[in-house]
This record gives sequence, structure tokens and C-alpha cells, in this order.
Amino acid sequence: MNLNEKNTNLKIAQPDVQLTLEELRDRLTAQNYIVDEELLVTLFVSLKLGRPLLIEGEAGVGKTEVAKAMAAALGRELVRLQCYEGLDESKALYEWNYQKQLLAIQVNMNQERAVGAGSCEGRKSSDEMTAELFSENYLLERPLLKSIRSEEPVVLLIDEIDKSDEEFEAFLLELLSEMQVTIPELGTVKAQSMPFVVLTSNHVRPLSAALRRRCAYLYIDYPSVEKEVNIITSRLPEIENQLARQVAETVRQIRQNERLTRKPSIAEAIDWAAALMALGVKKIDRKGLTDTMGFLLKNNQDMDAVLQDDEIIDEKPGRRSAK
Repeated sequence: MNLNEKNTNLKIAQPDVQLTLEELRDRLTAQNYIVDEELLVTLFVSLKLGRPLLIEGEAGVGKTEVAKAMAAALGRELVRLQCYEGLDESKALYEWNYQKQLLAIQVNMNQERAVGAGSCEGRKSSDEMTAELFSENYLLERPLLKSIRSEEPVVLLIDEIDKSDEEFEAFLLELLSEMQVTIPELGTVKAQSMPFVVLTSNHVRPLSAALRRRCAYLYIDYPSVEKEVNIITSRLPEIENQLARQVAETVRQIRQNERLTRKPSIAEAIDWAAALMALGVKKIDRKGLTDTMGFLLKNNQDMDAVLQDDEIIDEKPGRRSAK
């Protein structure tokens, strides 16, 4: 059966396009998500136009959180496709249930033996069997197919698209431009509802102009101190504002250290603040930094670089011994 047959008269549902800008702001705020004006407007217009949104930025700036926050704010399911080198259609779009197919073949062969080789009663011809094996009953949905076949609109997160191969990126173009995909055995599958698509990239490799043309674009940088204070206090309501500010200011200084192999993310800044709270720290000193640094930095080289930085905390830095 064609996957579109049962939805011949179904119009693509876009129940959220009637939202106003302020309503979207209120919904995101209700999820404790701190949104600035540029991000809010870009999300709002992309949602209104049904346009995929490509978000680029350093690892850890909160690109994935945008999709999570939008899913929660819109009351939609979040469908996530994590990209990696070698990702292909069988992992991203669909796969056939080979075990179920083999079982069906075995059942048909057993029926044939039971009634005799010369009888057609109770068994299927080879053409009928092939048609059945490659029908919807044996189809396993993967994230891309699931997102467009869902009767209720979802948020589709295509995370770290730059880690996938160029061939997979080219494969995505049909989905992003036409909201449909092609399955050789079944034909073209058109969207039953309009997913809100978010793609993220960390600049591992350049993305094609064709992909960029099909998307709205947003670049996210590390937040300002004020915004990071707001993020920390929204996630840790019991934190004192003085400590939240000192965490944000210290993390900003640390990110400016050119010797770091990886800058701490927003999530790691929140983890660090929680660790300081757990120890009852009211003001960050050198000891507090050293004792809890493992919640902020995740390798010894970066820890050494920070402890040797005279501008981080107004105390003479010590050197962390390599292990």
C-alpha cells in the first residue's frame, strides 16, 4: 500500500502558526529558557514560514537546547537525528524489518509444504510475497520518516549535520525543500504534518550552498555575562545572585584563555555553579576553583592552563600536576 493513500485529503497541519511573537516568548520563558530578541524573532518567523532553521556556533553554546525548548514550548514531540560520519538512509530514514520478513518467508514455505507443492491453497505467489515483504507492515521508521509521517507536528532536530558525509547532506535536500522523501520500494512519501526542523553545525566541515539556501540561518555565540547569569539563575533558582555572577564572569575569563583545547559549555557552567553550591561556597576562591574544576573543564591540560592564568581569581595560581 502506498504510504500516502490513507491521507489523500489530509492537509499539512501547522497548528502553531497562529502564535504571536509575545506568545512564543511567554511559552519559552515558561520553560525557563532565556531567549534574546534576535533568536526569538528568527524562531518565530521560521515557524510562521515553515522554514528549516540552521544554527551554527561553537560546541556548547546551546544550539541543541533551542530545539528542546521549542519542542517543550509548542507541546510537540522532539525527534532527534544525531549525525555522524557514515550515516546513511537506513539509519536516518527507514529500514526493513529483516527478522519479520524472514519469519514471513518461513511461514509461507511451511504452508506450501503442508498443502503440497502442487497446490496454491494457503500460500502466496512469489510476486505476492515480494509485495507483502516490502509493504508498510515491514517498515521500520527512523527519525526522518517518523517526523513527516507523524499525524501531530513534531520538532525535528538534525544535530551536528556537519559531521555527516556530503552524500547524506545532498539526500536531505528533498526533505528540506519538498517535505517529502522517496522510498524506492514504496514511492514518494509526503508529509502528513509540517515538522519544525532545526539543524545544528559546529563547523566541522563547510556546508553546501544548496543546504543553506533551504534554511533560515542563525549564529549563536557564547552568552554575555548578564545572559549567562540569567541562565544560571533560571536553572538553579536557589543560587545567590552574587555567586551566579561570579561564576558567569569567571567562565567568561576562562573561555578567553587561548591555551584551552575546549571552552567550557553553558551546561558545564551550570554544573560548576551547582557543585559550588553543594560545597556551600559563597565566593569563589582559588581553593574552590581547584576543588570543583572537574565540573567545568574535562581534561588536565585545560585545568593546568586555567590554574596558570594570573587573571583567573585574584590569587597566585598553583600548578596542577599532570597525572
